[in-house]
Amino acid sequence: MKQSRVMSMAESVVNVIVGYGVAVVTQILIFPVFGLHTTVAQNLKMGAVFTVVSIARSYVLRRLFEAIRMRSAK
Repeated sequence: MKQSRVMSMAESVVNVIVGYGVAVVTQILIFPVFGLHTTVAQNLKMGAVFTVVSIARSYVLRRLFEAIRMRSAK
């Protein structure tokens, strides 16, 4: 069964939202270990940038693999 573009985007967004929370918490815990001291606001902003990049990456890879799957099904 073919996954629609909308469902590909929805899956990517949900995946990245969960990842965003994990990333921000990880940054807050790990950055001080490496001597990096940031505010919560800075961590949220950095997380937002990485989230946008991650959504785009995930969507493009999902569509690429779907195209490969469809091509091999012919």
